[in-house]
Amino acid sequence: MNALAATNRNFQLAARILGLDSKLHKSLLIPFREIKVECTVPRDDGSFVSYIGFRIQHDNARGPMKGGIRYHPEVDPDEVNALAQLMTWKTAVANLPYGGAKGGIGCNPRELTVSELERVTRVFTQKIHDLIGIHRDVPAPDMGTNSQTMAWILDEYSKFHGYSPAVVTGKPIELGGSLGREAATGLGVVFAAEFLLDEYGMSIANMKFAIQGFGNVGSWAASFIHQKGGKVVAVSDITGAVKNPNGIDIPALLKHKEKAYSLKDFEGGDAMELNDVLVHECDVLIPCALGGVLNKENAADVKAKFIIEAANHPTDPEADEILSRKGVIILPDIYANSGGVTVSYFEWVQNIQGFMWEEEKVNYELKRYMKRAFNDIKAMCHTHNCNLRMGAFALGVNKVARATVLRGWEA
Repeated sequence: MNALAATNRNFQLAARILGLDSKLHKSLLIPFREIKVECTVPRDDGSFVSYIGFRIQHDNARGPMKGGIRYHPEVDPDEVNALAQLMTWKTAVANLPYGGAKGGIGCNPRELTVSELERVTRVFTQKIHDLIGIHRDVPAPDMGTNSQTMAWILDEYSKFHGYSPAVVTGKPIELGGSLGREAATGLGVVFAAEFLLDEYGMSIANMKFAIQGFGNVGSWAASFIHQKGGKVVAVSDITGAVKNPNGIDIPALLKHKEKAYSLKDFEGGDAMELNDVLVHECDVLIPCALGGVLNKENAADVKAKFIIEAANHPTDPEADEILSRKGVIILPDIYANSGGVTVSYFEWVQNIQGFMWEEEKVNYELKRYMKRAFNDIKAMCHTHNCNLRMGAFALGVNKVARATVLRGWEA
């Protein structure tokens, strides 16, 4: 089942739990606007190349739309549609005054030089500048893009609209980026894990964790778990996988990866098959990489008691059912990985005020927002007698539906 079908399925189940009116139900599913543009740029060798750029703006009932821009050769409109919709529910769950959006360009950033990437980004911004904005749609980095991409968008947008640092988030610190933003998603994942474990009278200390994906989110999550006394017993990314039943020395692994650009040949643990991390002996599994990694083929072999979804859509609906029957507790992606968009919101707020926060304040507010969202999800689960995923979806959908009705959607 692809990401759009899975997201729609979760939405339908949440709508049924809430007893949504059928017309409102249909209105909430349809994106507010879909933008598709041609981006033709000169390459460094003088030849010209064309790419398709797009932006899906899903919903703006609760505020400006918010979501990443990804550069990837296989940018699939269905997947982007699903991720835009997911951002609508995610921002509502986190109680941020935003709706959802997502976009991207169908290019391979690894095959382009820095100057070519800059030209592509500037042309894309020229084509969509009048459809994004501080109070309209606020992009952020995603797969294949970074703070430098955001700096180019900010500069190009500012040529048309005057200096506007709040038009994008995930910027370099020197251009109004927020302290704490880089670690935010990983730190949010660890806060989420703490709140969940606390419900069961447990804590991170001495629990065994397996982490699939050791990029930005996975490496920060592993670092914070290590600091809090948790044992990370298995880690993998596309370059390799490492296990150590006594716990991996995460600072040493980070140093090794920085030098070798790989997890291979790390002396503080044994090599293992990449996919075995998902079914490794542990208490808590944290998938931090791609969607659909837990499916009907491997779900029955998962040994973790808790799964914290740091990736978007890592668990297929079939796997969801198998894991539920096994009694595995899953903390869903629309809550678990919302640390990034929450600190993006803090960045936007700081830019609008022209007043920047200390990192301690950023992290304190992040923990406060995530705790409140967790309590809201728990209350929804209690009211509707459902699992955490349905509790989170019902919470998000209900907030957006309520805002839509209050604004007068039938007029």
